[in-house]
Amino acid sequence: MRHAANKKMAKIISITNQKGGVGKTTTSINLAAGLAESGLKILIVDLDPQGNASTGLGIDVSVRTTTIFDLLLDPSHLKEAILDTNIKGLSVIPSTVDLSSAEFELVSNEKRSSLLLDALRQDSMIAYGFDYILIDCPPSLSLLTVNAMVASDSVLIPLQSEFFALEGLSQLMLTVREVRKTANTDLRIEGIVLTMFDQRNNLSLQVEQDARDNLGELVFQVKIPRNVRLSEAPSFSMPVLQYDSLSKGAMAYRALTQEFLKNNLATAPVKEV
Repeated sequence: MRHAANKKMAKIISITNQKGGVGKTTTSINLAAGLAESGLKILIVDLDPQGNASTGLGIDVSVRTTTIFDLLLDPSHLKEAILDTNIKGLSVIPSTVDLSSAEFELVSNEKRSSLLLDALRQDSMIAYGFDYILIDCPPSLSLLTVNAMVASDSVLIPLQSEFFALEGLSQLMLTVREVRKTANTDLRIEGIVLTMFDQRNNLSLQVEQDARDNLGELVFQVKIPRNVRLSEAPSFSMPVLQYDSLSKGAMAYRALTQEFLKNNLATAPVKEV
């Protein structure tokens, strides 16, 4: 059962695609940074055992003493699990490789599909005042991904602008449909974000056309281009919005942030002068 609705509870969005290398973590980090830059309070949940979102936000492994794995096992670890980043308004619940054993440890738990729901929808979360919680999912349709969908209001899907991209989307849509039927009737598709887009490449243009023909308004108007700065930023442990604020990648994610906020009928809070 979904917890009782509360106006102060953050909107939770899973950023997922079972195919690796599609820009999922890049989108999680930079959309979060864009939202924080807009004056909102954001939490990233790193649900990938690789811990790339944690690393990309400058969270060293040595300080990841309490992780999302601990929170899944015991929701009372919330306070210790949430870490501040160097970006104002942006926090993270980190992960480590220990999370890779979660499937085995959690499979016998009768609430195995709703553990993340219990962790993120608990009443004590309200005090943090987060506007959005973004879950960076693992590149698989695993128990962890199902947990994310059960806990979420919506799913945002990065779609690489390459051959066969749409074919891999069908299984993900089926999983969303199944979760909607069985565990989270309110789950919806937030949108599809075209990533690694090359305007000069006919294949990218064809993927875009196919996506819009098949998915219509679910596809964001903003496209994320292939960009060297986007690729470099993670090695410096920062979003591209910080690493090179004027790069094409940074400008694209700022535009995506604004389209996202417009779609959500949300505005950044008015700041006092």
